[in-house]
Amino acid sequence: MPSKRSASKGALARWRYGVAIALAAVGMCATASSALAAAKPAVNIVRQAGPPGGEIPANTHYYTTIQEAVNHSKKGDWVLIEPGVYNEEVKVEKPQSGIWIRGMNRNTVIIDGKHEACKHLPCTEGPNGIEIYKASNVYVENLTVRNFDRETLDGPGGNEIWWNGGANSGKIGAHGWYGRYLTAYDDGFNGGYGIFTNNEIEGEWEDIYASGFNDSGMYLGACQECQARITYATMENNALGYSGSNSGGHLVIEDSLFAHNTTGIAPNSENPGDGPPPQDGECGRKNKRKPNPTPEISSTEINRCTIIRNNVITENNNLSAPANHSAGAAPWGAGIELPGVYADLIENNTITNNPNNGVLAFEYPNPFPPTEATIFFQLSGNKISGNTFSGNGYKAGAYAGDVALEGGEFGTMKSTNNCLSGNSFADATYPASIEGTWGCQNKTTPNGVHTFSFIEYLLTLQGESEARTPVAQPDPPAQVTMPNPCREVPINPLCP
Repeated sequence: MPSKRSASKGALARWRYGVAIALAAVGMCATASSALAAAKPAVNIVRQAGPPGGEIPANTHYYTTIQEAVNHSKKGDWVLIEPGVYNEEVKVEKPQSGIWIRGMNRNTVIIDGKHEACKHLPCTEGPNGIEIYKASNVYVENLTVRNFDRETLDGPGGNEIWWNGGANSGKIGAHGWYGRYLTAYDDGFNGGYGIFTNNEIEGEWEDIYASGFNDSGMYLGACQECQARITYATMENNALGYSGSNSGGHLVIEDSLFAHNTTGIAPNSENPGDGPPPQDGECGRKNKRKPNPTPEISSTEINRCTIIRNNVITENNNLSAPANHSAGAAPWGAGIELPGVYADLIENNTITNNPNNGVLAFEYPNPFPPTEATIFFQLSGNKISGNTFSGNGYKAGAYAGDVALEGGEFGTMKSTNNCLSGNSFADATYPASIEGTWGCQNKTTPNGVHTFSFIEYLLTLQGESEARTPVAQPDPPAQVTMPNPCREVPINPLCP
């Protein structure tokens, strides 16, 4: 039988053990609570007047500039911008991957370049509105960016909203780019691109608007396998509504409006810019890392994953829109232009009242006139089906009409296996009776029109485009704003 002293000592030991366990449990709970609190996303509110009076909730912070709020954000955080005009350039970099930037009203949250030169020194890039540089999974939503200009007509800068995965690198430098309820416009002459992504994959634009740009309203380039979707876009009063150099694979442009641009939609193969070429819409292509710039497509019966469908493409007749030298050199007045394009699907669009052509498709030696560096991009494997054409070609040029298909003059002369089916034509096609010999019921189809007169037609349209007299394009009307800008946002003073 133990002594009383030893019993008391044992009881004390047991008590101390119990207290230690309890304290450890409390400590674990406190640590878990702290970790949970630390893991909550921050809400960084941009308010030009500074923080309001009163208590500011935990995980909510106030900044007077967008850039400062971005700099203090990390993955999962929100930058919410109160209405106001912000005269600043914004740059998002890798440490900010995975953030949301959202305006509280699309039409009254305005980032304004004021046509000014860049404010950073040395000024080597030109001013851009919002540039997301090699940062992945960045969302930009519900705001307007305007009047950020290139330093010169063809110089750097002038991009309003730019997901930049590494321009001119030839590599994919980021993934995950998302934009919704965005307006971009320029009412001068040197705005380059409105909404712009290059060298990135896995993205989406929805409910976007752009006007007044001397290259294109929206641009997606340098992604052999883009994995992208563009929907409910409105592009007007640009040199090009959409441009896409060497972008292909899984890429869909749908349910959008292209009107009053010089040319509506222009995917294209390009050399040397935004490599690697070509623009190729085939599904499951081989050698994606080092693609053949002039692939041979052996049949009309292929799977196509670059798709332009269910769009309204009308009155792309604007020779007063500003244009830089590259966009100005494109033949004008076409609803859809396909220079050196491979295996795209053009389906179920309404294509009307474009002065030269509804669809203008041609092989593309680039650079042209040919040099030792020229790649002779063919026009091959494209399918044009189920579209409704009317009122096209009213300018009455040599090959003006609903569809003009050229190929067989340059390079390998294999601009073959393009096909058409189920379209509703109202005006001429070149070749004539195009859904016969060039119908998709044929396993193979020959070159299109291959006479020098077609080349002369293209050069005439190019010359007319280059001779334009540009004027400042009008500011756009208010656009539909995000119905609920507090959706998915953590509770904060703007979203109680």
